[in-house]
Amino acid sequence: MSEALTAACHVALDRQVRRQLRKWPQRPPGVAPSLKQPGTWLRGRPGDADSPAHPFLKLPGSNRLRTLPDGLWLHFSPSAVDPYVDILCIEACSSLQNLLDKRSRFAPSTSSLLAVCPVSWLLSPVQANDPTPRWRLIRQLREEPTRPLTLPVRDIRVVFGLKSRHYEGFARSQVAHPHEFFCPMEALTAEGGHEDPDMRALMSRASASANFMRLPG
Repeated sequence: MSEALTAACHVALDRQVRRQLRKWPQRPPGVAPSLKQPGTWLRGRPGDADSPAHPFLKLPGSNRLRTLPDGLWLHFSPSAVDPYVDILCIEACSSLQNLLDKRSRFAPSTSSLLAVCPVSWLLSPVQANDPTPRWRLIRQLREEPTRPLTLPVRDIRVVFGLKSRHYEGFARSQVAHPHEFFCPMEALTAEGGHEDPDMRALMSRASASANFMRLPG
């Protein structure tokens, strides 16, 4: 297969995944409200096709290098005194090289990862059938924002979608890092994939409360 054809296949697959992820809810499927994450969940990516501004990830001091996950859900802390965001990302990996590249972006680092929410995204409605601007759901914001909201990332969880042959091989021979979760690509391209019990169970394990035997009452 030529490089041009391979690249076209990768782009088509990414578009298929994002088309389905746009149908997923604002709270990641299977992630229940908990003491560990009492704030607001919002889907940052993929966003509305007609809007160019969506949240992105970056390192402090970097204005050019950005991480743009295929899927990005943000949990905003409820307090303006201690503002932070938790992120749950979904990355569709069409090749093993693509997987290695994307894994490296979320590897543990001594630098703090930042999540940046553009003003236009904060002012836009939550979704087509809900005119409430997003910023009103973020309890740490007291008034309408006039500049981007940049927050330190407290917790990272990443779900990687792999082609079946890659998924089978990886599951047999590799060990995932604590923040990594894996699923077959078909689970991300399926119609109504967010309603699949297996996907909901996987996403529930990719939450901040999943590491604890039980949480305080």
